[in-house]
Amino acid sequence: MAEKRNIFLVGPMGAGKSTIGRELADKLHLEFFDSDQEIERRTGADIAWVFDLEGEEGFRIREETVIEDLSQRHGIVLATGGGSVISDQIRNRLSARGIVVYLETTIDKQVARTQRDRRRPLLQTKEEPRTVLEKLAVERNPLYEEIADVIVQTDDQSAKVVASKIVERLDF
Repeated sequence: MAEKRNIFLVGPMGAGKSTIGRELADKLHLEFFDSDQEIERRTGADIAWVFDLEGEEGFRIREETVIEDLSQRHGIVLATGGGSVISDQIRNRLSARGIVVYLETTIDKQVARTQRDRRRPLLQTKEEPRTVLEKLAVERNPLYEEIADVIVQTDDQSAKVVASKIVERLDF
């Protein structure tokens, strides 16, 4: 690969962005980053704590900064946070600086994959997780589709299989 291109993974929580991103980076011999993990590394605190202290607005500001920094690199795979696409700035940066892969999944699969995960602040409410995920899907799915260069379904497939499909579709 003469030119080191970036691959940005977008999609809802539970789509497998981090797991598939690691597989994909490994297959393509690229560096892997996860925007949420980078926020945690920079703040020295977990995402839930950032949400508690700064609210979603404060978290989104941090997320914009991290994605701005990481997307300027070359030859990376970046797993973005599920809500990062609500920012016009982030959508524009991802579209301009790499190939955007939308990892699509069903609400049923999201519920199954996130039900025991206490590290997802948006699901730690009195509302049923399914209801929250459905509302987020209505808001965010069109934004994922808007910037996607490639859309890959992740339900009922291993991370290795999905990563291989992405490599095939990108013709690396």
